[in-house]
Amino acid sequence: MDETVAEFIKRTILKIPLNELTTILKAWDFLSENQLQTVNFRQRKESVVQHLIHLCEEKRASLNDAALLDIIVTVSFRETEENAVWIRIAWGTQYTKPNQYKPTYVVYYSQTPYAFKSSSTLRRNTPLLGQTFETHNSATPLQERSLGLDINMDSRITHENIVEKERVQRITQETFGDYPQPQLEFAQYKLETKFKSDLNGSILAEREEPLRCLIKFSSPHLLEALKSLAPAGIADAPLSPLLTCIPNKRKNYFKIRDK
Repeated sequence: MDETVAEFIKRTILKIPLNELTTILKAWDFLSENQLQTVNFRQRKESVVQHLIHLCEEKRASLNDAALLDIIVTVSFRETEENAVWIRIAWGTQYTKPNQYKPTYVVYYSQTPYAFKSSSTLRRNTPLLGQTFETHNSATPLQERSLGLDINMDSRITHENIVEKERVQRITQETFGDYPQPQLEFAQYKLETKFKSDLNGSILAEREEPLRCLIKFSSPHLLEALKSLAPAGIADAPLSPLLTCIPNKRKNYFKIRDK
């Protein structure tokens, strides 16, 4: 299995809550029941993911298999009708290969003129979707038509992904260590600070009283969840010191004020 595919599957699995992981993997139907039974889903999520990636490597998972898992994760929280066709599009150009981490999702209702799409970071792609459905013959089921998307990965992109992956892993290990994190279920931040803005005449900037708010992060295993954010591609590395300081300060209540 290509390392880019392995990384893509890993990031997708890391986004799935542990209590939903078995259900989604069964819906994916790529790993057999016997293979899933070899996985100890009670251990740390990082270990579960490593075991699952090993099974996918044994079965030589392709980019199409990884993309199918991604769309199952995306639509798993929705009630899907029988005539709804879900489409996942990774956009590229004549100079760049499709970006698998910023796809557009489209749900199309066959035999109808309706299609709904998620937002795209590239606005110029929106007309392309409209043209695709306008030229589609409504008498022909969409499943029988191919969009002809090229999903081969460029070796230069693969190299960049590996370099970025190594950087994120190094920073994550420097921040959290390579050992299991202490179990913590929440962290709370109380903010009391004046609003700061470069805009003149802002109502909030002229306010003399500090802004007050309470922010709470909660998870069955908060520190392990924070540790997995950057490797999963959900957050940039390094994370904010306000989050990474929790183990060193040995507290989970913080008050933030102006100096």
